[in-house]
Amino acid sequence: QVQLVESGGGAVQAGGSLRLSCAASGYTTSNSYMGWFRRAPGKEREGVAAIDSEGGVAYADPVKGRFTISQDNAKNTLYLQMNSLKPEDTAMYYCAADRVLWYLLPNYKYWGQGIQVTVST
Repeated sequence: QVQLVESGGGAVQAGGSLRLSCAASGYTTSNSYMGWFRRAPGKEREGVAAIDSEGGVAYADPVKGRFTISQDNAKNTLYLQMNSLKPEDTAMYYCAADRVLWYLLPNYKYWGQGIQVTVST
């Protein structure tokens, strides 16, 4: 059974940083495609960052230059380093995984349950 468990969320002031982690079990992150998504209240889920099996990355325009996606295949864990956080980054963040390359499209097969990130002014 595949499980993706996010951690590292919380509340931070604008300009601060957080690092989200997504630990995978029953699933190997190597030779896989993974991504981070978020859903703010009253908004659609949107892709934030994605990484392919060769380390290629993609970012949504609002987070470019501030967020960094990475993965540690030895630990089967995906990360999202978030710097210079803004109140508009407040959302529930989800990690996702699949053997198909979706990049920022929300078509991944496996999803975590999400973790809240709240950025205050």
